[in-house]
Amino acid sequence: MGEHDRLLTILTKEHGLVKAIAPGAKKYRSSMSGRSGMFVINNLMIAPGRSFDRITQAEMLQSFIGLGQNLARLTAAQYLAELTLVQALSNQPQAELFILLTEHLERLQQVSDPIDVLAAMNHGIYHLLAIAGFAPQVHNCCFTQQVLIPDLANSRWQTGFSITGGGLVALSGSIDPTDPKIGYFLNAEETMALQELAQTDLSVNVSSLNIATWLVVERILRAYAQYHFDRPIQSAALIDSCFTL
Repeated sequence: MGEHDRLLTILTKEHGLVKAIAPGAKKYRSSMSGRSGMFVINNLMIAPGRSFDRITQAEMLQSFIGLGQNLARLTAAQYLAELTLVQALSNQPQAELFILLTEHLERLQQVSDPIDVLAAMNHGIYHLLAIAGFAPQVHNCCFTQQVLIPDLANSRWQTGFSITGGGLVALSGSIDPTDPKIGYFLNAEETMALQELAQTDLSVNVSSLNIATWLVVERILRAYAQYHFDRPIQSAALIDSCFTL
């Protein structure tokens, strides 16, 4: 690679993950500079090479420029991108994953309030877990299949969450709350927020939830994702400093 070249990791619909060199992308006023940035959709012509393929032509189709104008949105977008990278495959079509990531980046770009950004990010995390094949069970107890309906009027109402069990746990009947498989406890609002993520679109109910609720949900999903992907989600560390109570 030359001094002004940039090595890119690209998610494509047709071929999955592709690594390619963008020649001259670091040069001042290079036409390749903006097209090789983060969160840009291009129509690319790529020539095969010995070690790395090379981009010979790039036509920008869409740019999520709004993500970089807000630190919260950028942090959330990087989080979703990392979750996408850990499950994307090379040399295999990844159209569904490509479309899902694009959809959630568009949703992130449309919000600015930190609470809305966190809600949109958690929504994307859940759907990326779902497409990977291990979304947590949120409407029924993962051990007994008991239906879970949050009682928002009861401040003492709780559910548990088991990472190894695969989702929410009903804290009643034969379930022992001290069971080490239950790693988290959620109140009614936190349980409702987690259940909302399974929907195609977030409902108006989420507008009443506070930032603390969404941070609890993010930390549970983070631990769950790290367990199943068997690796740390490095971008998640930025959440702790970017979103404060």
